[in-house]
Amino acid sequence: MPSFRFKAVAPNGEVLQGLMDAASTDDVVAKLHEQGNLPLEAMPADQAQGVGLAQLFRSTGVSQADVAVFTQQLATLVGAGLPLDRSLLVLAELAETPRLKRLVDRVRDEVRSGVSLSEALERQHGVFSRLYVNMVRAGELGGTLDHTLTRLSQYLERNQELKSSVVSALIYPCILLVLAGGALVFLLVFVIPNFMPLFEQLGGELPILTQIVLAFANAVRYGWWAFILVAVGVALFFQRQFANPVTRLIWDTRLLNLKWIGDLLTKIDTARFARTAGTLLKNGVPLLSAMSISKNVLGNSALSEQVETATKDVKTGGGLAHALAAGKRFPRMALQMIAVGEETGQLDEMLLRAADTYDREVRTTIDRLMAAFVPMMTILLAGFIAVIVISMVSAILSLNELVA
Repeated sequence: MPSFRFKAVAPNGEVLQGLMDAASTDDVVAKLHEQGNLPLEAMPADQAQGVGLAQLFRSTGVSQADVAVFTQQLATLVGAGLPLDRSLLVLAELAETPRLKRLVDRVRDEVRSGVSLSEALERQHGVFSRLYVNMVRAGELGGTLDHTLTRLSQYLERNQELKSSVVSALIYPCILLVLAGGALVFLLVFVIPNFMPLFEQLGGELPILTQIVLAFANAVRYGWWAFILVAVGVALFFQRQFANPVTRLIWDTRLLNLKWIGDLLTKIDTARFARTAGTLLKNGVPLLSAMSISKNVLGNSALSEQVETATKDVKTGGGLAHALAAGKRFPRMALQMIAVGEETGQLDEMLLRAADTYDREVRTTIDRLMAAFVPMMTILLAGFIAVIVISMVSAILSLNELVA
């Protein structure tokens, strides 16, 4: 029977950690409940150890994954009836890293001094976003902090899933690019130079293709530093371009106009906007405030500007769907779902459904793009290698004819 590592809180508030043999994580949770404990975490023992090993290589900062776990555990403790001060003390004891423990301790000290949880979170130098702080503030005002933290935990989990799916889909193409680049550099730096003494010994004029390949090989072999300088220069140029709001707006607008990339970026930001706005509305945040916060989570400044313009239209009495449609950037299906939500008085629910829909579409679009990208890269790599081989063979044949 497999072993599972668990974390739980005993009825007296003591933090329990250890191993338990069970058939599944559900059985671990059930056994902990039977013992009168409040389960916070349960995972396979080997997975937990792997995560612990990974901690050695992690950044010393507090990541969004840490914030998500903190939120989920705090929601569990507050929902079980533990006082906020006691819940934060338990979370400080459960913290995986010293940085996270110091963060929770600071939040607890602020709460014990008399400030609200939302204000304590707001004072943590940007660790918790405006969205996070405003949702907690709405939960405190409405007396539903436990439900708000649960929804916030779900929101962070969904966002993390979307981000993880995008990163996972890009891993294989990135590996392929690195291998392809490495293979080409190896041929140009270590293989082709071995033919140069032969060509010099035989004499004669080399074919144009061979001359081009040899010149490029020499450039890579002796001028590699120039390639690095160009790459750094290009990176700095684009960094400065994107630092300027006006220039970034121009670039982001161009990106949205690209056929496949623009469609993917629009879907990603539509899912972000819909999930953020829907989650805020569900927790009692006013629509205008929800839109103002939601535009800050968008990665594309052109879409963010459209949301800002739509916010002004809604402020004058217009509908959200009509205001967003005026910019002609958001997908029609999302606008129709928002319009239905406004008509039925369930705007928050329809926004969350739209977010789920576009999360799935993002995954499908990425899978399709990667399915096309990988064969294209393979063909391109084969083409480069074929050009190099043909240039060498043609040179050898032409020189052999001269010698004969």
